[in-house]
Amino acid sequence: MNIADKIKEVLVSDLFVEVPAEEMREDENLRDIFGLDSLGFVELRVQCENIFGITIDDDDFSPDNFSSISSLAGLIERLTSADADPTAP
Repeated sequence: MNIADKIKEVLVSDLFVEVPAEEMREDENLRDIFGLDSLGFVELRVQCENIFGITIDDDDFSPDNFSSISSLAGLIERLTSADADPTAP
């Protein structure tokens, strides 16, 4: 299961988004299409930190990084790569 699929699973099972995972497009807006509110975004951050073993800094907890499944997957990929490569910035 890839990062985007895991995020979809979290949205459905933990955040109770009513759109089935198989119908979610990765470029759809998390707030406008899936109905996430501020508490939902905080919960999504915590779930992603736990599942992927990363820390999402306050600077990275931004609308740009949390606008869609695709943007969040990109952030997680970058953070997991940085954790795997200690020489990465």
